[in-house]
Amino acid sequence: MKAVKPKKNLGQHFLVDLSIARRIADTVDAYPAIPVLEVGPGMGVLTQYLVTKEREVKAVEIDTESVRYLHERFPELRDRIISDDFLRMDLHTVFGGQPFVLTGNYPYDISSQIFFKMVDNRDLIPCCTGMIQREVAQRMASAPGSKSYGILSVLIQAWYDVDYLFTVDEGVFNPPPKVKSAVIRMTRNDTRTLGCDEALFRRVVKSVFNQRRKMLRVSLRQLFTDSASRTGFFSQEMLTRRPEQLSVSEFVDLTNLVAAEMGR
Repeated sequence: MKAVKPKKNLGQHFLVDLSIARRIADTVDAYPAIPVLEVGPGMGVLTQYLVTKEREVKAVEIDTESVRYLHERFPELRDRIISDDFLRMDLHTVFGGQPFVLTGNYPYDISSQIFFKMVDNRDLIPCCTGMIQREVAQRMASAPGSKSYGILSVLIQAWYDVDYLFTVDEGVFNPPPKVKSAVIRMTRNDTRTLGCDEALFRRVVKSVFNQRRKMLRVSLRQLFTDSASRTGFFSQEMLTRRPEQLSVSEFVDLTNLVAAEMGR
């Protein structure tokens, strides 16, 4: 079989260290029994370990050259290698509406989009594991008060518990990326409803972190066309804080405050 050449436009960095590949594949064992969907298998370095587990495995790959390679290398998976763009897929069709574990060596440039899609399909994905850029992993796992705490932290931690598992050096990839990587695991928490308008919650979180150095009373003004007339609202003690100081539950409270003010 002819090896697949990594494509820069797809953000491909193929993992070549088999011991790390096995460790990443084993992260799915934290949530046993249900099927696994691997995103971006490339030449199957994770796939070869995933298929040894006693559960159904499918893989989605956008690169047609990789799909041909995988069909040849894993003939037993031929009908379970999906040639498609994960970001455009209807995930309810993958396993007939059954929940599944999501895993992969995720392309760095779209990893955040993958995880936002995970959040949108949280009832289907009770667990997500895999490898991403270390900086992104740190943001996802950061607690309030950290410089890394931001939009990704809040929107994911609202629905998932995030564990930073281990760091991966640049030299175990072909080609080596310019940054370190990290392996993470996200497990669905007990939250079923936020207790606020979810669309407004996202809007509030993104608005204030886009001006993260400013107090909330400043960054929230963009949500109101007549903010100058809302002196009482902006004088509240909570709005003297900065976004990185708020927990997820406090962002829910803030969203409800904004919603009440918008509806007055």
